[in-house]
Amino acid sequence: MPPTISYAVSDEVFERFPGYRRGVVIARGLRNGPAAPELLAELRAEEERLHKELDAATIAQHPRIEPWRDAFRAFGSKPSDFRPSVEALARRAARGDQLPSVSSLVDLGTLACLHNLMPIGAHSLDEVTGDIELRIASGREHFTAFGSTESETPRPGEVILAEGDTVLTRRWAWRQANHTLVVDATRVAVINVDALSAVPDDDLAGAMAQVLDLLRRFCGGTAESTVLTSSDPSVRIDLSRAHE
Repeated sequence: MPPTISYAVSDEVFERFPGYRRGVVIARGLRNGPAAPELLAELRAEEERLHKELDAATIAQHPRIEPWRDAFRAFGSKPSDFRPSVEALARRAARGDQLPSVSSLVDLGTLACLHNLMPIGAHSLDEVTGDIELRIASGREHFTAFGSTESETPRPGEVILAEGDTVLTRRWAWRQANHTLVVDATRVAVINVDALSAVPDDDLAGAMAQVLDLLRRFCGGTAESTVLTSSDPSVRIDLSRAHE
């Protein structure tokens, strides 16, 4: 049988956060590397738009930001200490900061995140061998943040993305691990698009369509997408097709 893994959201996450959906874009045969000038221009234009439209002083009350702050509080993380990724990026844009260009795949995720004000981030699957699940942490898992060599454990009860006991993202949409860090050599990746109950289905579909379009334009390869819901909480990913 071809090597496949399960990518799932646990029932407990859906029970604790009714109406949550996770869009999953699976991309294969990617050409990552430095972002093209056209992609950077689109990112800078999005930053400028948010700089004009958002007030950094009141951003915590934005209808796309506040629900994430509430979700973080619900699993015991103070959002002013551990900002949801969408808030952290939006705050920088609102201040007029230029976000650093990392690579085509990372930059297109940042662009889509800012455009939709939804957490959107990529994980490399090149080194993944086990099933992946968004679930509630027991506190026994281990996490090594990107840029660090020190292992830490998540707080019991926080929402984590994990491959077995290896944490790929802490605090749902906060910080990623070294293990699935996107690098220039990444060829297969999953891009997560998170929508809490306040986000309409059409807006989630639009954000995923934008990610698919950006992948086609700037990273090549092939991509497919699905939405994980309480009634359809998992998808199988065929890793034997990684280099299509």
